Amino acid sequence: MFRSIESKLESLFEGVFGRAFRTNVQPVELARKLVKEMDDHRNVSVSRVYVPNEYSVYLSPGDREQFSSYEAQLRDELGDYLAEHARRESYVLLSSPRVEFETDEDLDVGVFGIATRLVQPGERDGEGPPTDAEPNATMIYKPTVPLPSPTEAASAVDLGIQREVAVLTWEGKRHELAKRRAVIGRSKDADVQVSDPNVSRRHAEVRQEGATYWLVDLDSTNGLEVDGKRVKRLKLEDGTRFTLGSTEVTFSRELQ
Repeated sequence: MFRSIESKLESLFEGVFGRAFRTNVQPVELARKLVKEMDDHRNVSVSRVYVPNEYSVYLSPGDREQFSSYEAQLRDELGDYLAEHARRESYVLLSSPRVEFETDEDLDVGVFGIATRLVQPGERDGEGPPTDAEPNATMIYKPTVPLPSPTEAASAVDLGIQREVAVLTWEGKRHELAKRRAVIGRSKDADVQVSDPNVSRRHAEVRQEGATYWLVDLDSTNGLEVDGKRVKRLKLEDGTRFTLGSTEVTFSRELQ
């Protein structure tokens, strides 16, 4: 059954999707990375292993458009693929896996993101895993192998994609952003602790919205500065530098 579902996904690409450029996102890529996200976000209880049952796939406008004629079918096939993987691995799902597509204007063609949630249907019966209040951090995937011949269909073995992580570095320290919201400050409760007396206890927050990261001032005493100018909200690009108190922090996006 697992091979059958994957064959259907490949046939979607070879048929309707095969005429698209090789740089576009392919259904087989989505299926395999959705399975990876399921594995990476397991919740282990006393006797069961729970996995997310909601998956949001963020696509560039170009990639989303080419799925428009069969998006519902693709969502169903991807859900079946996840359900079969869960069965094979003896994972527990609180409901049938649901895959939704979202458009993110900041993504390039061929790049996609996946966010997962573990959602409890109805009222809790007192036993089971805690549900996520918000989606897990969106994992961004980029092609890593040359994709020549724009009109040539890619096979599954051609696919080589890596996961992108967002990183903050300062004064020789490094912090990977694993949550959609991360507070930067001097407090021990801050997600990113900066030992600078000029930094407020809760100074700023990094927020992930789809594939985009924003830095927001939390009404700190000394504020945020970029190139000597005060800002309240800043879009973070790879290599962006900003100052908290007297500490310069660099934001970067790295491939793993």
